[in-house]
Amino acid sequence: MSDMSQPELSPALIRAALTTVKYPGFSRDIVSFGLVKDITVSPEGAVVVELLIESKNADVPRFIYENVMATVKELPGVKKLDVNIEHHAPKSNRVASNDDPADWKSSVPGVKHVIAVSSGKGGVGKSTVSANLAVALSRLGYKTGLLDLDIYGPSMALMFGTKERPGCSEKEQFLPVEAHGVKLLSMGLMIDEASPVAVRGPLATRYVQQFLRDVEWGGLDFLILDMPPGTGDIQLTIVQTVDLSGVVVVTTPQEVALIDARKAVGLFQRVETPILGIIENMSYFVCPSDGLIYNIFGEGGGEREAQKLGVPLLGRIPLDIETRSCGDNGAPVALKDPGQSMVSAAFQGVASMLASVLGE
Repeated sequence: MSDMSQPELSPALIRAALTTVKYPGFSRDIVSFGLVKDITVSPEGAVVVELLIESKNADVPRFIYENVMATVKELPGVKKLDVNIEHHAPKSNRVASNDDPADWKSSVPGVKHVIAVSSGKGGVGKSTVSANLAVALSRLGYKTGLLDLDIYGPSMALMFGTKERPGCSEKEQFLPVEAHGVKLLSMGLMIDEASPVAVRGPLATRYVQQFLRDVEWGGLDFLILDMPPGTGDIQLTIVQTVDLSGVVVVTTPQEVALIDARKAVGLFQRVETPILGIIENMSYFVCPSDGLIYNIFGEGGGEREAQKLGVPLLGRIPLDIETRSCGDNGAPVALKDPGQSMVSAAFQGVASMLASVLGE
């Protein structure tokens, strides 16, 4: 009689066991470094582990092979084990100082352009810009995804009007939901609306790594990363490990916002991440009663900053009641006819200019 308390042999069980296999010379394991590409288990107990290792040191794959074999063979139910390693030298666009895989910058599978939307401070409308930029790119005919990386304050589920839970593929990857023509993944789709995400920084960083590594996007032209505000752990994780096409910085015109925007720009420049341009949000207000323009937060700050950095001012988005109401109602304003919505037209212009900057 079989032991009913014994866990069933599965890819998830094997992946959990492989978290005990450390990368040579480091305290981190091969799973957190993203070296385990696939695990299959047959009903007869035949296990195949696929690894991708990029290292100039030929001893590294041998060491990892031996440790993976020793670890998995000990699991109950394993009758046969094959460990296949695809071994390459680090690519030229990756940093490989000291052969540290934490320094590698990897692409997101199935995505042509990964664009981070960032701000130096909260309250400048970064998430609103991210949501509407994704919708505008989709309306231009590009296959577009949006990844909400604001772990502590996810808002995209509300802005896109969906509570659908992400699915799971056969490879145990997240399957993003689709709303308004955009593929979407957010922590807000995985928790109840009133539940806080009460986790410490390292765990939040791990969630981000999983969102970047274990999602089946299915082929995208653009993946928009809605970054959390500031220049903390999550931002550093992304710029150090993801091969970004570049960053779009969102600011409002006043100097207090520009000061923080410069800090964000400084972080990205330090790690040699391209700045694709600046978006000036809440740029001006058009009074609906008389059509007069009011520069509530100042004037020209975004343009001056773009000139100083030598990057494009991708657009100026007006402050508008409809933008807020559309976001609250789960239908981003960029869905509206640009001929009838000044803000939708502004986002279409930003999307077109961004695509042009990237050669699309």
